[in-house]
Amino acid sequence: MTDTLSVAAPRRVLLGISGGIAAYKVCSVISSLAKEGVAVRVALTQQGQAFIPPLAVATLSRHPAYTDETFWQATQGRPLHIDLGEWAELLVIAPLSANTLGKLTHGLADNLLTNTVLASTCPVLLAPAMNTDMWQQQAVQRNWHQLLQDARYHSLEPGSGVLACDRVGTGRMAEPDDILTHVHSLLHTGGKRDLVGKHLLISTGSTREYLDPVRFIGNPASGKMGIALAQAAIHRGATVTLVHGPLDDSLKARLGGIQAVGVTTAEEMHRAMLTHLPQADWVVMAAAVADVKPATQVVTKLAKADLPEALPLAQVPDIVADLAQKRSPHQRLIGFAAQTGDIIAPALDKLQRKGLDAIVANPIDVAGSGFGGDRNQAVLLTRLGDKLAIPPCTKLSLAHQLWNALLKAKF
Repeated sequence: MTDTLSVAAPRRVLLGISGGIAAYKVCSVISSLAKEGVAVRVALTQQGQAFIPPLAVATLSRHPAYTDETFWQATQGRPLHIDLGEWAELLVIAPLSANTLGKLTHGLADNLLTNTVLASTCPVLLAPAMNTDMWQQQAVQRNWHQLLQDARYHSLEPGSGVLACDRVGTGRMAEPDDILTHVHSLLHTGGKRDLVGKHLLISTGSTREYLDPVRFIGNPASGKMGIALAQAAIHRGATVTLVHGPLDDSLKARLGGIQAVGVTTAEEMHRAMLTHLPQADWVVMAAAVADVKPATQVVTKLAKADLPEALPLAQVPDIVADLAQKRSPHQRLIGFAAQTGDIIAPALDKLQRKGLDAIVANPIDVAGSGFGGDRNQAVLLTRLGDKLAIPPCTKLSLAHQLWNALLKAKF
């Protein structure tokens, strides 16, 4: 399977903009999708045009924008809302206003956007944005929860912060990066929620084993692969607990909707994984855990002259082996093996030696793969001998391909 955005036929996303100052954020979403080769069409409500002009989104999407004026004055052979509804494989409404939310909930259609929603069958991603008091109104919350009972609709809950009205509270539209990630997920899955009912426990990132407060043994693992696995699983309906090592702020911002447990050392990760193991159906050990730690740690910084010429080392817990021993028969355990050179033989050895159900081998000595980057490649191996090679792609695409394969695998 190739990366979703690299296939010959461009993917098709229809983006609807309703009234709200958050409309300015959507410009970067439109621009990013267009640059990636996605065919983007934009439909603005009359209220949406008050915040962003059609010319702006037309320029960013490389295609004329659609408005109610276009709708009512259309002269083409087929109604515009029918053409758009059949064309789109994903519909995104951002920002979603209280007014448009109410119309969608009750099946009302009095403009181009709402008519197009009713004339389509594709998944719909909703990103609400409004004042806190508006969002918290019982009628709005009732509409929101009622609409989400329809499997077509996928949600990006509003966040908290300073709003355009200077109020601090819930109502901020999801950030462009979050919208883009969810868009890519829905293009992969077609809106399937095939992980509903599963609780996934995932580890990610590196651990740090400190000699003193400023020096530690570690590795370059960023945590991006595990976060991509967690995001893809959440978008497919799973409940996810993510145990992660130290993350930078940009990665922490990607943890919305995920139960995140931050740790630093291998011993802390060991405790956290065992604590959350009983609730998990699948356990994915994607973290790059240190193998050893300094035999002694000091609480104050060592002077350079006091650093030992030879550093005595001690073993850290073998987390994945311990998980394999303590798991229940129904639980599935998937490991990762970051390797240089031959990635298959060491991964197969680890698969058998650790008692895993499957392992993901990925090269860290190949350009565009491994630690720190946004792309990766891998080979999935199962204990029954199945083998799936996944060519270079985004880490989110790799995550979805792994979930696809694991859902079909016989363990």
